[in-house]
Amino acid sequence: MRDPENPHDEAPGATVELAVADMQSALSDRGAGLRDHLPGIEPERQLTDWGRSERVEAVVDRTLYEFLYRYWFRVEAEGIDNIPADGPALLVANHSGTLPSDALMIAKAVKVEHPRRRPVHLVTEQRLGGVPGVGMLCTKLGAVPAHPANVRRLLFDEEQLVLLFPEGPDGARKSLKERYRLRTFERSPFVSYAARAGAQIVPIAVLGAEEALPRLARLNMLGRVIRLPLAPTVPLPAKFKIRFLEPVDTVDPRQDEDGLAEDIRALIQENLLEMVAERRSVWLG
Repeated sequence: MRDPENPHDEAPGATVELAVADMQSALSDRGAGLRDHLPGIEPERQLTDWGRSERVEAVVDRTLYEFLYRYWFRVEAEGIDNIPADGPALLVANHSGTLPSDALMIAKAVKVEHPRRRPVHLVTEQRLGGVPGVGMLCTKLGAVPAHPANVRRLLFDEEQLVLLFPEGPDGARKSLKERYRLRTFERSPFVSYAARAGAQIVPIAVLGAEEALPRLARLNMLGRVIRLPLAPTVPLPAKFKIRFLEPVDTVDPRQDEDGLAEDIRALIQENLLEMVAERRSVWLG
């Protein structure tokens, strides 16, 4: 029996809880300490540990991204100040179109509109890396395979910006009649990623991608071979509007992760419908 006069004589359950808390604290301190041992940034280095090539990215940016951003999609960015100037953040956006034009334009907006011009790492399907040529090019342009260890390292250890689409491949499968109707976020553990890294979540609403690269047909046979949604499309000059919403904190250990994911989904959905209602034309904005 526990002695009420002896404060060190604790119940077995309390002892286990204290041991687990001490272990979690030690692991957290150890992880924070490891950050100091990461290799420093080398100004002359043009290839990161993730395989991202500064030279390749610069060439594609000058020849393609700049044209698409300024002249083809004529991107208008709102709330760019909601992206933190430093520290980690998980960017979460609606997804659409047969090609990731939304991802490219979000990354370009942060690069040209944000005061710190921070790079954005795009989380992609792991199967994409197995597509000959495409996987290698995506890696050189900043894509990272969707794995919890990769996301944790980017957020917790390297304190980077990470872009993730919780709708997954289902977002690219939407038809025109389903545009701007977000799929469920239930299967995406993005809230857990951010919470474990102590990072904020920045919701993003993207308008225009649904009409810019509509899905005209399905390539079921080839799609089954590489296990990715594929469809022929024609790039159209729809005007893009990207709205960066206020960051959501994930530091409360008592929060319901599924509930928070649904709240973020509802927030993006609400802003999308508002932006569609305010739009005069698909092409003029």
